[in-house]
Amino acid sequence: MKHRVGNIMWLFVLTAFFFGCEPEGSGVSMTNQEGTLRAELFLDNEGKPFYQLFHKDSMVLDTSYIGLILENVDLSKNLTLDKKQPVQQISESYTMFHGKQKDISYSANKYVVSFSSESGITLECQFNLSNTGFAFRYRVLGAEDKPITITGESSSYGFPKNTISWMQPMSKAKTGWSETNPSYEEHYIMEIPVDEPSPIGEGYVCPALFKTGDSWLLVSETDLHEDYCGTRLIYEEDKNGLAVSFPQKEEVFPGGGLLPKGELPFTTPWRIISVGDLDQIVESTLGTDLAAPAITMDTAPVKGGLATWSWVLLKDDRIDYETSHQFIDYAASMNWPYTLIDVNWDQKIGFDRMQELIDYADSKGVKVILWYNSSGDWNSTEYTPKSKLLNSKDRREEFAKLKKMGVGGLKIDFFGGDGQSMIAYYHDILKDAADFGLLINFHGATLPRGWHRTYPNLMTMESIKGEEFVTFDQAVADLQPSHSAVIPFTRNVYDPMDFTPMVLDSIPHIDRRTTTTFELALPILLTSGIQHIAEIPDGMAKMPKAVVEMLKQVPTQWDEIKFIQGYPGKEVIMARRKGPEWYVVGINGEKVQKSWTVDLSFAENQEGTLFYDNGTKIPGIKDIDKSFTKIEVEPYGGFVIKI
Repeated sequence: MKHRVGNIMWLFVLTAFFFGCEPEGSGVSMTNQEGTLRAELFLDNEGKPFYQLFHKDSMVLDTSYIGLILENVDLSKNLTLDKKQPVQQISESYTMFHGKQKDISYSANKYVVSFSSESGITLECQFNLSNTGFAFRYRVLGAEDKPITITGESSSYGFPKNTISWMQPMSKAKTGWSETNPSYEEHYIMEIPVDEPSPIGEGYVCPALFKTGDSWLLVSETDLHEDYCGTRLIYEEDKNGLAVSFPQKEEVFPGGGLLPKGELPFTTPWRIISVGDLDQIVESTLGTDLAAPAITMDTAPVKGGLATWSWVLLKDDRIDYETSHQFIDYAASMNWPYTLIDVNWDQKIGFDRMQELIDYADSKGVKVILWYNSSGDWNSTEYTPKSKLLNSKDRREEFAKLKKMGVGGLKIDFFGGDGQSMIAYYHDILKDAADFGLLINFHGATLPRGWHRTYPNLMTMESIKGEEFVTFDQAVADLQPSHSAVIPFTRNVYDPMDFTPMVLDSIPHIDRRTTTTFELALPILLTSGIQHIAEIPDGMAKMPKAVVEMLKQVPTQWDEIKFIQGYPGKEVIMARRKGPEWYVVGINGEKVQKSWTVDLSFAENQEGTLFYDNGTKIPGIKDIDKSFTKIEVEPYGGFVIKI
């Protein structure tokens, strides 16, 4: 991790005439409108473009390369500056149907630089610098309609020395239960050097969190379209940084391709970096700011909310008519709009009796979500319905039948990785489901990467080691507190996440480490368009009326988010607003008692109800007013305030 500023051909002409900066040895300067972010673009003596990134004049990324490698053309070196465009100020407002913030505004300075190669192919680089975000993507230009295949990127992130990171290892394809990896279901490794080798050997997934000096950075990608593949980060010595890397060869749809492909002109997804203080990272919307706008569809069925779900605690044996009927009643009693019926329902309940359940649920104001197996032969899962969605004809016939039955949506499980053909499969499902008004939840899946803006019917995706894993293994339960305390800073910042949270009472055969109030905070702390709740009717019946009444009203579409305090993996306190109501929650990821000072002055009204740890499985409950300032939190504990 060193400065590589020797043998540089400074781009003075570009600097002086197109970016309005005097050529004083600083390279090509790009800044955001606020002046807090600055990038310097260079071209070295081998014709390799790279940049350095500064936050408040402190370097947060050292030599970081850009470029693409095509099947027969290397657009990462031997490049020549070709064209430049004057800086553009861009501004956009959009509305989300669910998630951390409903109405969002995005503004940035946009810079476009083009490099030519001896092949006649042009690499155009677009950079956006917003208040707390740096992003770039590529366009490949040449003979119209010329087919291309991209075999790699030279994109990299060269962090300064002493940078520490929070990263989740990428799993090895075709490993794990029934060969269902990769599914973004590893624990995050915390506070490690950026050059720490992945213990699995396949690099790290996005988003990845970094701290260098006083600045924080969250690296990910967005606007992943059907012609590209999902990527991951692998440290490369020759780049002195984390490099963008393509999937493993097994991560494909049967008969489909692994690598990005298309015709010229060809545009890549965005590489995005939120930069700033920790509150600016947590509150960032960069993942949707640069995602493709929403497709045209009927959005009337797109409604967020909580859902009951029997499988997580009761497992396969209780996927039956009677239990499903009970969980419909449970959803109705909690004022939750959904119930999820999981694996093998087609065998254990059948379509005819499922129609009875759907009709009964409809009479109660509840929509039924049905589980489907995504897979063909890329893993050995046997759960059904299976192989119903593999091609558009079969998929649309199945969706038409489900729509006629009155099904609200599908949970689709067990995908096969990040190859281009598998990414196209996600897009195809979402487009077809939108035509039939079906809501979608992907499990055993990749990272969403802004898709919930593009497809409003995508309510959530798993892509996390969620609460169901706690029910399998005591070792996972032991790590749940710190794991839950890192994902608000990482996985759940940009995209919805189906963590399936909240066991208030008990988990069979598992010693739960978290307090009941810790669990109570999770459906508010974590965002998901549909929040599938792990607690079952028996456990909910043990809770005080005030807890139940609060849970009847928890939103999944928020108007505002406010990070109050925290540190990844150790603790987090967050406030979310829906209309005039604020929910303030905190969780303690460490096995020590803590005393927190919580400033509620941001809320116009500071009177509300506090749910707190009191040494039992039943949360303490009391009214608070503006005199409230401190809360005692147990080891692995938490609190909830509703104002």
